[in-house]
Amino acid sequence: MEILPAIDLRGGKCVRLAQGDAARQTVYSDDPVAVARSFKDAGARWLHVVDLDGAFSGVRRHTDTVRAIVDATGLSVELGGGLRSLDDVRACLDAGCARVVLGTAAHEQPDFLRAALDQFGAAIAVGIDCRNGRVALRGWIDQTETPVASFAAQVAAAGVATLIYTDIAVDGMLAGPDCGTLRSLMGSVQARVIASGGIASLAHIAALRALTPRPPDGCIIGKALYTGMLDLRAALAIAVADSSPSPLLQGALSV
Repeated sequence: MEILPAIDLRGGKCVRLAQGDAARQTVYSDDPVAVARSFKDAGARWLHVVDLDGAFSGVRRHTDTVRAIVDATGLSVELGGGLRSLDDVRACLDAGCARVVLGTAAHEQPDFLRAALDQFGAAIAVGIDCRNGRVALRGWIDQTETPVASFAAQVAAAGVATLIYTDIAVDGMLAGPDCGTLRSLMGSVQARVIASGGIASLAHIAALRALTPRPPDGCIIGKALYTGMLDLRAALAIAVADSSPSPLLQGALSV
């Protein structure tokens, strides 16, 4: 199972929002590149980056920052937030991203999603942000009536190979992931699933690895790393212990 440290960008800074609430923001660093280097030094191979300004506005803001991170670290970066066009996707991939995450656009513009898959294949992931079993959009501001399971099945059927699942209720709360919902989601699709939200201890990572019929292919960890609750080296060690190479990484290398 791959561990993806998270960098959420807002106003050029590394921040965390409690349950996606822009009014409940904590700034952890003014230097995203330095934060990315620290994750690389701890042994990370992947980085999950969210352009929060882009997610809220629908216009990407931090492509240059991501380019600087990739150039400085060589990490495989997946980026989401504000990507609404094929030009947006292409610009992020040209900046060095290994994968881009479509959320709002994938939900509202299925034709755009299909076109992105046709052009960029496995470099396209879809973010599924869940509140009370329904899909939330635009940086979690807008709530839809679309059930998470049906949307996951829809995009997987369209050919999306990787889903990024975030449970908003537990995100940033450090109380552990919602393993029940995650288990159900992974049982309903064949796509890779990366879990996000609430992961704050080695026990949480072990619980994810123990999920049946299969564990997630990766998990995203944010606030617990910034507060020091969780050591990234220890998290990486338990995630890969006695496991074969991650399908997540294998899939990216084939892009």
